[in-house]
Amino acid sequence: MKKATHQDTKKHNTRLVLKTIYDEGQISRVNIAEQTFLTRPTVSDIVSELADARLIEEVGIGPSVGGKPPILLSVAENARCLLGMDLANSEFRGALINLRGKILYQTSLPVLDRDGEAALGLVYQLAEALIAAAESPVLGIGIGTPGLVDAASGVVHNSVNLDWRDLPLKARLEERFGLPCHVTNDSQVAALAEMTFGAGRGFENLAVVKLGRGVGAGIVIGRQLYHGDGFGAGEIGHVVVKKDGDLCNCGRRGCLETVISTRAILKHARLAAESDPASALNRLDGTPDEVALATIAGALAAGDIAAQATLYDPARYLGRVLATMVAALNIHHVVLAGSLAQLGDGLIGPVRAEIGQRVLPAVAADTSVEVSELGDDIVLLGSAALVLSAELGIA
Repeated sequence: MKKATHQDTKKHNTRLVLKTIYDEGQISRVNIAEQTFLTRPTVSDIVSELADARLIEEVGIGPSVGGKPPILLSVAENARCLLGMDLANSEFRGALINLRGKILYQTSLPVLDRDGEAALGLVYQLAEALIAAAESPVLGIGIGTPGLVDAASGVVHNSVNLDWRDLPLKARLEERFGLPCHVTNDSQVAALAEMTFGAGRGFENLAVVKLGRGVGAGIVIGRQLYHGDGFGAGEIGHVVVKKDGDLCNCGRRGCLETVISTRAILKHARLAAESDPASALNRLDGTPDEVALATIAGALAAGDIAAQATLYDPARYLGRVLATMVAALNIHHVVLAGSLAQLGDGLIGPVRAEIGQRVLPAVAADTSVEVSELGDDIVLLGSAALVLSAELGIA
């Protein structure tokens, strides 16, 4: 085992102090020392360095406990910005985000049919536009991309929809822009977003299931992203759930992604609208071809039986896969995210029921399934959290 150097120790202590200030919101030097078990002189030195770097600032006076009132410190949330990208949909989205997860500016570029080097060119364009718009120093670039990604090296080993194979995305961007870059699978950064900015802030263990163009899960164990031995942890979209089902992009039939992706749900909803003219799926839109996810959500809210039936079987297939995950990992908190999450209880109900039927009753009783409150920005926020964690030790 390599012995820690003085520089290693200093870096660890600096990150510890900064994370403590970040987590507490406002805190005094004395309370930092009490919480971190560092000496007051050490805390004072680190605070001075962080203030000189403009990462923290004095924000007021705390209550006195008998002596001089303490000065309260807080993270200077706009001192740096985080550049986040979401490459998982039909458009590449990018944003500048402050240290507290507030989106300051965002833009997007349509992907159309571009893949390979052409898709990489779009990433460059997006980064250039965002860097040009930044009003404070960019701390780093975070990217959530579909596919198998080695998070340590930033190599995208296989992204089917983008036709990227063994692409050193991190190295390419760092060389081009001179900024630290961190790359992870989009479902995994979605989990990081929930843990840092969303409902998972207080949880040690968490699973976030992203349902959209593709299907994947991000798994947090002990407040650390779990990537798996071959970077494929959470690739539940390519678990075969339906024998002789539809052909999947991966080359097999009946994968979970073929029954509960956006494309699959819209296909079945449009068929249901066509076969049942009385359905709210028809009343809310002009023709079956115009049925969108918002149409399905509205029909579900109206109690439409055809809309409920459209979602019931796909949600049950998802519930079966999640039941296995819940039983194997004993994770009590499952969050559904992505474009399909807007379907709300019509999706959650069958998923919960299926989990309840397939795991021990005590485990099912302790397991919550809810919809993310971070909406469409979850991957952007997760990409920002990736930079925040890697560069400042805040997660």
